[in-house]
Amino acid sequence: MSDTITEIRLWYWQRLSAMVLTFCVLVHLAIIIYAVRGGLSGAEILARTHGSWTFGLFYTVFVLACAVHVPIGLARIMREALHWREPAIRLAAGLFALLLLVLGLRSVYGVVLA
Repeated sequence: MSDTITEIRLWYWQRLSAMVLTFCVLVHLAIIIYAVRGGLSGAEILARTHGSWTFGLFYTVFVLACAVHVPIGLARIMREALHWREPAIRLAAGLFALLLLVLGLRSVYGVVLA
């Protein structure tokens, strides 16, 4: 696969994930405003989210979008600003994506199912 095709695919996935993130951030902020204005405590918020598949699904999508979007941008920074070599860039971006995925999904599990 040529570098041009790879760059086009990365551009596509980063733009698609940005669209999903835009929606998720707006919904997330609305949830925060609702909770704060309603005077909900942390315990009350956890009680409402526990067992909520809708909440879990929404935040799982949020985590997946972050795990796609952020490493692509991070790889670009490592390439352009830090002048890292391609194998190191792929390894670092891949590990960071995995870290985001594991920590994010663990958080969703902790809030919804644990």
